[in-house]
Amino acid sequence: MSTENIKRLPLGNSNFRKVRTENYFYVDKTCYIELLENENNPSQLFIRPRRFGKSLFLSTLAYYYDINYANEFEQLFGNLYIGKNPTPKRNSYAVMKFDFSGLNTHGGADEFVSYFCNKIRSMVRDFMLFHKNIFPKSEQIVDQINMESPNLSLIDWAFSVAGDAGIKVFVIIDEYAHFATDLIRLGVVEGKDFYSTMVKSNGLVRSFYATLKSATQTSILDRTFITGISPVMLDDLTSGYNIASNYSLNKKYNEMLGFTGEEVIRVRDATGVDAGLINVDMEYYYNGYSFNEDAKEKVYNSSMILYFFDQILQTGKPPQNLIDPNLGMDLGRLRHLAQKENNRNILIKILTDGNIVSKIITNFSTDQLNGGDQYFISLLFYLGYLTNKESYVNKLRFIIPNYSIQTVYGEYMRQLIKDSSPKTSVLENELSETIIALATKGDIHCFIDYVSKNVFQKLSVYDLQHFDEKYIKILLLAYLFLNNIYITVSESEVDSGRMDIFLQRNPIFPEVKYEWVLELKYCQTRAKAATIAKARQEGLEQLNHYIKSHHLKNRPNLKTALIIFIGKNKYEIIVDHHAKK
Repeated sequence: MSTENIKRLPLGNSNFRKVRTENYFYVDKTCYIELLENENNPSQLFIRPRRFGKSLFLSTLAYYYDINYANEFEQLFGNLYIGKNPTPKRNSYAVMKFDFSGLNTHGGADEFVSYFCNKIRSMVRDFMLFHKNIFPKSEQIVDQINMESPNLSLIDWAFSVAGDAGIKVFVIIDEYAHFATDLIRLGVVEGKDFYSTMVKSNGLVRSFYATLKSATQTSILDRTFITGISPVMLDDLTSGYNIASNYSLNKKYNEMLGFTGEEVIRVRDATGVDAGLINVDMEYYYNGYSFNEDAKEKVYNSSMILYFFDQILQTGKPPQNLIDPNLGMDLGRLRHLAQKENNRNILIKILTDGNIVSKIITNFSTDQLNGGDQYFISLLFYLGYLTNKESYVNKLRFIIPNYSIQTVYGEYMRQLIKDSSPKTSVLENELSETIIALATKGDIHCFIDYVSKNVFQKLSVYDLQHFDEKYIKILLLAYLFLNNIYITVSESEVDSGRMDIFLQRNPIFPEVKYEWVLELKYCQTRAKAATIAKARQEGLEQLNHYIKSHHLKNRPNLKTALIIFIGKNKYEIIVDHHAKK
């Protein structure tokens, strides 16, 4: 491809017009506009995790449906699916946009109310000014809006002006429940249930959605499209807004956001990313999301892929930082969600077993998050920390979608151990040196010895209650994830079972000589010699089966280790026993 034909990578760009007019590559998702318009219910809700392209899709809707962009239709949409197959309602609305992603909740209850109402006034004012060509005396009305106390009646005023002009309104809401978690936290600080005051009963937030619901009963508000990252506020709004159809789990919308494998290749080729510089398994790192158990294709997190490609374009070589640093925000959210012990235990189970079985709950209130496993597991699914793997009787089996998200779990576990066992004293540089020795010298003893002395032997009473083979595994994983020398795989499938831990060579570090298959066993402190001997025999037999698997054939310098932990203070390591047979 000649350089003049190379498109710009749309990293961090959620303005549809800018993407289309400034030579950015646009992944055409406009066929879904047609599908959504043909749905029976014009009030629609769509939930997806962060970084899946929700804001860009909402911008696409605004440019497609707003009457003020009619003269730009051919330029913006002409060569896209919807440009070749326009729908009856294109450019027929005054689009009113609300974005609640930046609400300030740090100054207390009164400040939140003030900020929320001023946000409403600002967005209504923008709506009036943008459509001043079709709304008579809109500038005078804006002057009045500026003088009025900010309140929800301004929305009704805007609808009335649109009705007088004979124009129907399409309301688009981004991050409808973004402030929910902050409201709950604010209530904890102030010692009252501030979330319920604002969202339930006749609270401010509920009244906002009730205003929209009331407007749909007229001929003015014709369509609404609402997005967010979880359905956690839907039940709490109760009758305030119970008219929307939730299409989040609908099979035909599985690939509406995010990238399919084919779309990833199109982005790569169109933006000039050298395929020869991609020496990692992108599917393993960034793919794996499925929002319907019958969906035929899994999707990539689009922002993760764009970040990865941007690293290549910026440096001209394979990137060393494969994990998007924005995932650090997910760690804070995960820690907040797991404040209750039951929720913490669910996260531990997910990390140790690699999967969890549950029903999926389509909408629920904040009160239910601590009332049963299925509510918390459903929330993890909506937030992108879990995804569908397969049907399981009348439930679903969920797994961690990809390696990037798995590192978030690992970091969460490391922080949990640090918080619950403050005597643990792992220094990242010292730990890194032990992993380097593992990789370059084939010395596993220094890593196990370091973690044993600095973590296992200093665990709290709470952690010791959980101390077993699975708990040992997640502790090791947590500290292996801290270092990117290896691609650390838990419960990797081979012909004859699942390996506890597979340390796969990271191709960006050619100096790494050794890969490892680790099998873990645990015996009580006072275990008899026969018990330890039985664990030893079982572990060696498992390793012997694994090493014969076709998955591990032709891997140079592959080493195996059986590690038997005896209580929290002792261990024995047997390396490459199969090679001696």
